[in-house]
Amino acid sequence: MSGAGTAGVRLWWVRHGPTNCRTMLGWTDLPADLGDRAALDRLNARLPAGAPVISSDLGRAVMTADALSAGRLRLPHDPDLREINFGLWEQRSAEEAERDGPGDIRAFWERPGAVAAPEGESWDQLCARVNRGADRLLGLARSGEIARDVIVVAHLGAILTQVQRARRLTAYGALGQKIDNLSLTRLRHEGAWQAECVNLVP
Repeated sequence: MSGAGTAGVRLWWVRHGPTNCRTMLGWTDLPADLGDRAALDRLNARLPAGAPVISSDLGRAVMTADALSAGRLRLPHDPDLREINFGLWEQRSAEEAERDGPGDIRAFWERPGAVAAPEGESWDQLCARVNRGADRLLGLARSGEIARDVIVVAHLGAILTQVQRARRLTAYGALGQKIDNLSLTRLRHEGAWQAECVNLVP
């Protein structure tokens, strides 16, 4: 499953383990709950054995990547793979954010694009940042510096930006896609990004 000798480059996107947080969680650095060893083992069995592993620099992604990296090359953490920055909405519910700025949180979710959280990021900014990180990995794989299959442990929003790109969705359409914790989304680049599977839960 390593993809060595094949034409395309594949990024195996994994959403980090659960945090048990029920509010908006972006750059707040909470740990992942990796107590479900069986789920990690099932996921690990679906991943290419020889692929390097990279993650965002947030603890929940780092912990999950470390749990999957036995026998695999561990690449340095990449902050471009972080979740969206919710700014002043971090660890707040949508209802709490709505009380502070009526209409702002609704516009953020219903018209994703240029609308940003106060002191945070917009969807467009998140896309540009994660695209940059993904394209950097694509370049390294194409050059032969790393394998053509790369395991990328990241976050809901980060993975959705890449699903949007691969499936040519609107931002609103991408936000309707479910991405579970410890799920696998495999995207292949062969002239353009294509989705091979999305939200596969082993």
